Amino acid sequence: MTEFVLVAGAWLGSWAWDEVVPQLRAAGHGTHPLTLSGLGKQGVPAGQQAHVQDIVDEIERQDLRDVVLVGHSYSGIPVGQAAERIGDRLARVVFVDANVPTDGESFVSGWWEGPAKLEASIAGNGGFWAPLTAADYDGQGLTSEQVAQIVGGSTPHPGASLSEPAVLARPLGELPATYVKCLLDGAEPSDDVADLLTSEHWRLVEMDTGHWPMFSQPRELARTLLDAAFPSMQPDRSSKGLASTSKSSAIR
Repeated sequence: MTEFVLVAGAWLGSWAWDEVVPQLRAAGHGTHPLTLSGLGKQGVPAGQQAHVQDIVDEIERQDLRDVVLVGHSYSGIPVGQAAERIGDRLARVVFVDANVPTDGESFVSGWWEGPAKLEASIAGNGGFWAPLTAADYDGQGLTSEQVAQIVGGSTPHPGASLSEPAVLARPLGELPATYVKCLLDGAEPSDDVADLLTSEHWRLVEMDTGHWPMFSQPRELARTLLDAAFPSMQPDRSSKGLASTSKSSAIR
């Protein structure tokens, strides 16, 4: 039995996976959706390494093996670090339209509008990144009800987790990984992801939906995660040799 550890992006908690979890459980697998420190009702500051430790602690506390570690959006950064720290417990890491960690770099340092703008936004909101408004979800394949669900459940995201640099002991390209690109959020992976996809250990999968597929296409996302967990049973869709491309401007 594969154990799926699911970590949603900025502003979101374990509830974001509510429509994905039943599909994975029906297929006979364990599911462990997480709410990272400082999110949900906690509303307290938390750094990026605290988020990495949240993930590692959950896996070790439950003594999980054959782990498929899933990170969406911002959470790709702590998930990528946790993946190398859990050793042989890891079966695969799946980045869902996610940022990926670079040793010594932070989420803020790679922000598409420039670090200064995001830093100012966080400073002006008491050290937290304010959630998006409903209008920010336009063009992402979401119904008005789904947008209302996301907006209603989102909480401010601790800014320290965005400014703290990632720490990697070895190249991320050495990990067995699948990258899920959501095409409504940009047709091509960002430059750093494109570079990683040249690794023989990485695979690219595309979904014709927006940046929040756990809401817009939960059944399809569950199937994608199951396919990623058992790549030897799927047609070879490796993206080795993929050319570097410009950054998607909507990654959050």
